[in-house]
Amino acid sequence: MTESPSAADRDDVEPLADAILDAAERGADTRPDENAPPDAFSTAAMVFRRLSIDFVRRYNRLEVDTDAHAFDGPVLFVANHGFGGIFDLNVFAVGAALDQLELDRPITVLTHQLAWTLGVGRFVEALGARPASQASAEEAFNQGHHVVVFPGGDVDAMKSWEDRNRIIFGGRSGFARLAIENKVPIVPIVTAGAGESLLVLSSGERLARATRLDKLLRLKAAPVTVSLPWGLNVGAVGILPYLPLPTKLKTRVLTAMTATEDEDALEFAARVEIAMQRALTE
Repeated sequence: MTESPSAADRDDVEPLADAILDAAERGADTRPDENAPPDAFSTAAMVFRRLSIDFVRRYNRLEVDTDAHAFDGPVLFVANHGFGGIFDLNVFAVGAALDQLELDRPITVLTHQLAWTLGVGRFVEALGARPASQASAEEAFNQGHHVVVFPGGDVDAMKSWEDRNRIIFGGRSGFARLAIENKVPIVPIVTAGAGESLLVLSSGERLARATRLDKLLRLKAAPVTVSLPWGLNVGAVGILPYLPLPTKLKTRVLTAMTATEDEDALEFAARVEIAMQRALTE
């Protein structure tokens, strides 16, 4: 999902080359092993990240509102999906927001196991991703990392057109329990607009159950979509990249939230989801 400038157009090529060099330099600062020189694979991953963020900033006219935030220790960033997984515009928008915050700690992004099932685990690991699990999160917190999680998973990522402006966590509260047990605040990040980048006719949850994708790949949705360049498609778009419509994206980093003394994980999770939905609606 990057722009493809003509090789004959020097005015386009030179900025792209500068962006690649800049991404490579940034990649050296964020690779998992800070003592090892960046290899070609990790550099390529960071180039992809930088160009993807530049893409949504320009093509989708991304606006990021971060206000003033100061973090004394690790935090759990909780974000909503727009549409898709690795190729979700919201993922790139969250990356832009984190860059704008100028964080002074490494970031671990909890990611669906499907990335490793499809053989791109090494690529996403170079971007700071780890399989979504309590163990991965606790290891990151113990190392002093910030952690990013998209609690809605594929249910939130593959929602239909009519639900495009809803945050759907499906009753999941593990992220809230994680924050409570590790004594870290939750900082919600809300992005609006990505659900309009294609037409999702159905989330395909029944289809996923009928084809046992929920058992085989831990996928609870197989969306029926209309997008560029795939046209009418079942299940693949969102896993495969697509050309999004130039919908405008707006991202807001909300105020940090902590559980009260009388709140359990379910109540805290519900309060976070309500705050995020309110921001998305606005």
